[in-house]
Amino acid sequence: MPNQQSKYQLLKSLEQDSNLTQRQLSKELGISLGKVNYCLQSLIQIGLVKVHNFKNTKHKIQYSYLLTPKGVAEKTKLTISFLKVRTKEYEELKKEVEKLNEAREVGK
Repeated sequence: MPNQQSKYQLLKSLEQDSNLTQRQLSKELGISLGKVNYCLQSLIQIGLVKVHNFKNTKHKIQYSYLLTPKGVAEKTKLTISFLKVRTKEYEELKKEVEKLNEAREVGK
């Protein structure tokens, strides 16, 4: 099972472009091709992504990875979760910057 970050990144990328190849996903996300394949297989198995294949040229079959309604719901849930984490981190950093600015003012 992919970790939350990998799952979110894949779902987000596939929602934006369902025709990305595994190689393109690997390059875009900065993770190995093997990890992309593993994560996609897991997402397909748990019903978050559905695969469609179609002929791209006379000799080549290309896959399209579509988010299922369950996949869209999971991406939304992950987005909210990451937003909460990032907001908390922002507030903590903001407090730290305020403390540093206060210390700098006292030191003048």
